[in-house]
Amino acid sequence: MSHPRLPQTPAWWFDGSTPPLWARALAPLYAGAVALRRVAYRRGLLRSRRAGVPVVVVGNLVAGGSGKTPLVLAVVDRLRGAGWTPGIASRGHGRRDASTPRWVEAGMDASLCGDEPLLIAHASGAPVRVDRDRAAAAAALAAAGCDIVVCDDGLQHYRLARDVEIEVQDARRRYGNGLLLPAGPLREPLERAADCTLRVLNLGVAGNDADASCADEWPMRLGVGALRPLAGGRSLPLAAFAGQRVHAVAGIGEPERFFSMLRDAGIGVVPHAFPDHHAYAPADFEFGSQLPVLMTEKDAVKCAAFARPGWHAVPVAARLPEAFWQALLGRLPTRVAEAPR
Repeated sequence: MSHPRLPQTPAWWFDGSTPPLWARALAPLYAGAVALRRVAYRRGLLRSRRAGVPVVVVGNLVAGGSGKTPLVLAVVDRLRGAGWTPGIASRGHGRRDASTPRWVEAGMDASLCGDEPLLIAHASGAPVRVDRDRAAAAAALAAAGCDIVVCDDGLQHYRLARDVEIEVQDARRRYGNGLLLPAGPLREPLERAADCTLRVLNLGVAGNDADASCADEWPMRLGVGALRPLAGGRSLPLAAFAGQRVHAVAGIGEPERFFSMLRDAGIGVVPHAFPDHHAYAPADFEFGSQLPVLMTEKDAVKCAAFARPGWHAVPVAARLPEAFWQALLGRLPTRVAEAPR
């Protein structure tokens, strides 16, 4: 089945070519709006709200995917191991009714809550609240008993006061041409990165610690877990598909990252790229040949209801140096022990 032409990331953001005149003309207007908003918060004309508990924001300066979701899951897991009770706040991008705050439950229709919050709820088991007002989401999590909030994205959502900011960037694409939207991929000027508490460099599955080129960046590698069959059955290692051809499905910010990971594992990839946050239907999988289907976990949570045998989700987990976790925990307030009962 042929797919309609997808809206692509502008080539000039990352290939070194000159942005078109219209994009260069609009960039200063965007820069002015960003600067004006920052000044308004710094001078108290707009006010940030505290949630009453510590807040960790995981985000990026570049539009598009950078590996935030695996890092959010790793942060939640580590905080839980350190004795915290974390909850996750998210805007819930791509959901049908963005104006309605909602608690996310595993198995919920992704159109109600967004695919990334649904994946996080499924994978973490932690409370997840979607609300376009992330400060309100954080307050709801605190009221529900969470003693720390992890914000999925929201580096630019200054309405929510935060204790720690973690910036994530893709090691291959970095900041592209270094220009602001729409001339480049930046949501904020490059100097904003210096304000972040911790900076993480996503090296992907094939990366290694030596690839991190700056002393103030923490390397993050992605480890591939056992592939989960969507229609039930035995989990398989990725190596089980080496030497085979598969239909590879990715509706993420950078589908090629997923396809390259499979190729590096010796798998013959028939790529099927969909728009980020795509709402899948069974007809999307009429590929014309009965090959195994491998997809990202983010795509899989939207396809479980109509999954067929031979479809597998490919999970990835973030791995960071122990020193990163010590640095993160060291920047959080000391936990107050509960009174003995």
